[in-house]
Amino acid sequence: MASRGKTETDKLKQNMQEQLDRLMAQLADLEEAREDLDDDEYEETKQETLEQLKDFKESLSKMMAGNMTLVDELNGMQLAIQAAISQAFKTPEVIKLFAKKQPGQLRQRLAQVERDGKVNKLSPDLYTQQKVEILMALSKLGDKLTPEEEAFVASNSSEALNEFEKVSGQLESSDKLLQVAGSQVQQASK
Repeated sequence: MASRGKTETDKLKQNMQEQLDRLMAQLADLEEAREDLDDDEYEETKQETLEQLKDFKESLSKMMAGNMTLVDELNGMQLAIQAAISQAFKTPEVIKLFAKKQPGQLRQRLAQVERDGKVNKLSPDLYTQQKVEILMALSKLGDKLTPEEEAFVASNSSEALNEFEKVSGQLESSDKLLQVAGSQVQQASK
């Protein structure tokens, strides 16, 4: 008992991260298999996954309310869940790297997206969407954007990403974040 719950807390964090990774992988797999699924099957599976994210978010909120030692480390997961639910980010890989707080890998993903955009492997719309998502995630993780990157985000960000930016900028008020995430879940389930 000398650990005063540290072992249990570490195990809980590990389990929560694994659960988030599983849900993000499920979203990524669904997007990859979209062409193989009919529209009804795709929408049903997507709604089930979003419902699982909603349940996960509720569990996370309960833990945050009862165990303040986990709040800082779980905020990243909470933002990732909120982004997935609100569909501000459409690229599951970006959500996953953001949740794991991996700006280096996000920069690598950005280089890959830029390379794919130059050789027309990505459509212009998909290129813009993914680049904006990655830059927004990098910014939220405290990675300094170049003036060109900031201008790209400013001229290409969607309303959903702007809402995410506004809400995530108020991290001190996790109640506000939970309210927005809750309203997004309600909208997604309608």
